[in-house]
Amino acid sequence: MFEILRDNWTLLLIGQYPHGPLGGIVLTILLSLSALVIAFPLGILVALARISPFAVLRAPATGLVYMVRGVPLLMVIFWVYFLVPVLTGYPVTGFVTMLCALVVYDSAYLGEIIRAGIEGLPRGQMEASRALGLSYLKTMRAVILPQALYNVVPSMVTQFVSTIKETSLGYIINVQEISFAADQINNRLLTKPFPVYLILALSYFALCYALTQLAHFLERRVTRKRAGARVTKAKASAVALADPLPGKN
Repeated sequence: MFEILRDNWTLLLIGQYPHGPLGGIVLTILLSLSALVIAFPLGILVALARISPFAVLRAPATGLVYMVRGVPLLMVIFWVYFLVPVLTGYPVTGFVTMLCALVVYDSAYLGEIIRAGIEGLPRGQMEASRALGLSYLKTMRAVILPQALYNVVPSMVTQFVSTIKETSLGYIINVQEISFAADQINNRLLTKPFPVYLILALSYFALCYALTQLAHFLERRVTRKRAGARVTKAKASAVALADPLPGKN
């Protein structure tokens, strides 16, 4: 196994770059991160549409979420692979196809994550903001969304981990991510499939484990901040009850 790593570590890391296309772990991370960055604002729009009081916005968003979450990612890849060239009139690369499929897939999941974060906040915040004269959109932008997005950061990191694993499906459309690189190595060696795919499994495990630990760290930090905010609020309430008219004896 160490001999395979020694002879092929550059292919696993960066593919054939700079003498060919970028690939390996670097392309896997780039593809996952790009999909998440593009899907993030779309996920916010999906979440806002899902909680909208207007059925004309809520119904299509709900339909999109249920449809995307109800089918395998492989089906989404096939839809994009055959549909995008028809719509644009131009052939698209495997990277673009996989990126579009992941954006569609992640936007549905991020929309549900963000929606849960919004609905997890106390209703009184929305009511208080509206009572102060803020519009619905301004309340969402300045009051609700910042808190909701902070609270769901661990879940978004977990979604990033899931996206990294989902990029492995890209090899079926010749996206040269790390699974494709491992398949190239296996086709070259022919007699050592177990150590090659063990290296692939360990690479995914190391990458995803590190990100999962980051998600746990962020979750603990968010929990501590919530607990601190509750303690501060309780102390303020106790002071107010003990001295309802400050400055008067």
